[in-house]
Amino acid sequence: MQNIFFSILLFLSFQLSVEASNNERALLAENYIQNFKDDAIKEMMIYTIPASITLAQGMLESSFGTSDLAKFANNHFGIKCHKEWEGPVFIKDDDQKDECFRKYESVLDSYTDHSMFLKSRSRYSSLFDLNHTDYKGWAKGLKAAGYATDPRYEKQLLELIESYKLYKYDIVEKTDPISKNNTIKQTEKKQNTVSEKKSSKKETITAREILRDGIIKYIIIKPNDTFEKIATDTDKDLWQLYKFNELRANDKLIAGQKLYLQPKRNKAKEPFHLVKKGETMRSISQLEGIKLKTLYKKNNMKSGEEPKTGETLYLRKSKPTDSF
Repeated sequence: MQNIFFSILLFLSFQLSVEASNNERALLAENYIQNFKDDAIKEMMIYTIPASITLAQGMLESSFGTSDLAKFANNHFGIKCHKEWEGPVFIKDDDQKDECFRKYESVLDSYTDHSMFLKSRSRYSSLFDLNHTDYKGWAKGLKAAGYATDPRYEKQLLELIESYKLYKYDIVEKTDPISKNNTIKQTEKKQNTVSEKKSSKKETITAREILRDGIIKYIIIKPNDTFEKIATDTDKDLWQLYKFNELRANDKLIAGQKLYLQPKRNKAKEPFHLVKKGETMRSISQLEGIKLKTLYKKNNMKSGEEPKTGETLYLRKSKPTDSF
């Protein structure tokens, strides 16, 4: 009888422990979603990666933001250095001892770099042909492309997405397209405050959120924006907006695209850009933060030429010329 009593106590203790663990996990998940869902949506509007996938990967790879890599390196996606990385690093054991991981100044930088990492590598290129609401296709594709070695990776992403209904962040209101073939639309609620955790990379001027791409400040164009409204909101002169973005007064603003508040660079963060259907040299210039004239020059192209779908553009070094 005494053994039965102790068995019951052990069982109840175990159940309480499991319940406490599940409650703690749910709380961590909800906090993570509230902190970073807006960043995931912004990345989706620019790069067409489902917000649900970005959030699920961030939650899984960073243990809801509690891993050493997340806490000390702001790296939420487990991205290793690779040969093209020129920024700060964080060394930790992973598949092997003392592996090199990318270190970021802010979590927002980690989110942006994750998008550019997927976008710039050919093994993920087929994923960008999927609809932005097809999170199941993306989860399957990421596993097949080798993003992670865990055989349960696809299942883990889907469990997070469906348990916390992350798929609802993939549905956004329709506005102007980001590019000719891009049907992902933008809805942004005005934010009067900026989270202290993100204040190092975001500023707010009259309810207009200012972001950074490295050292360059930019905004995301909203539906019905005009140059005049943006100039007023960001305390810039019209001529500055035109010059920094290599635009003219009669050019159309496209919702969801970046508009820079400082001059673009002569080099982008990533070394290459794989051209997607509907992209133009101008849209790539805005996306990557590289001057349009420089982009033409680095790729040995004449002004006005457009790249072919599937072509690789050089963003840091000049494209080698053909030799015979």
